Amino acid sequence: MSVKSAISKEIFAPLDERMLGAVQVKRRTKKKIPFLATGGQGEYLTYICLSVTNKKPTQASITKVKQFEGSTSFVRRSQWMLEQLRQVNGIDPNRDSAEFDLLFENAFDQWVASTASEKCTFFQILHHTCQRYLTDRKPEFINCQSKIMGGNSILHSAADSVTSAVQKASQALNERGERLGRAEEKTEDLKNSAQQFAETAHKMLYHLSHQGSLTMEYYSATKE
Repeated sequence: MSVKSAISKEIFAPLDERMLGAVQVKRRTKKKIPFLATGGQGEYLTYICLSVTNKKPTQASITKVKQFEGSTSFVRRSQWMLEQLRQVNGIDPNRDSAEFDLLFENAFDQWVASTASEKCTFFQILHHTCQRYLTDRKPEFINCQSKIMGGNSILHSAADSVTSAVQKASQALNERGERLGRAEEKTEDLKNSAQQFAETAHKMLYHLSHQGSLTMEYYSATKE
């Protein structure tokens, strides 16, 4: 089981929440934290997680989760509702960077992700979640690459693929409809032609039959 799957199962599933994404981080600037604040457990790994509730109305939140050295379990630390997020700073819009800042109503953190690609994926999910679940005040995304806001976004690529598939299916149905329409027209033409042929044949038979009757009457009259 991956680390993120383990976090989802241990931290969010028991509260009937679904984890959408997570990024492993470390602080760019060290905070002076009292020894007792961490319980004296030494080094730890930090994850910033994004989750939503399964119960309606859906509530989204950002949670800081830690895993202390020598432990296989995870600990939930700080948590903010997504509505409290005010700004997401990607630091550099011109290159792949693992650094980013998160500004909340009552907190400000400067982070470095484990990799630039992991940060990018988390930002894409975060941006999509804000657009989907926040109706009023949405956080400001600044200094972010275009692929995070759109462009090469994995979310937009998926949407484009679905749209393309629908368009192709619609085009195929239209073409099939046109072929059926042409076939129906040909069938109707053949039906009309057959009907006209039948009427013409009937008239010819009637005419020949009538001529035959006149001929027989003529021969009968001459013999008499």
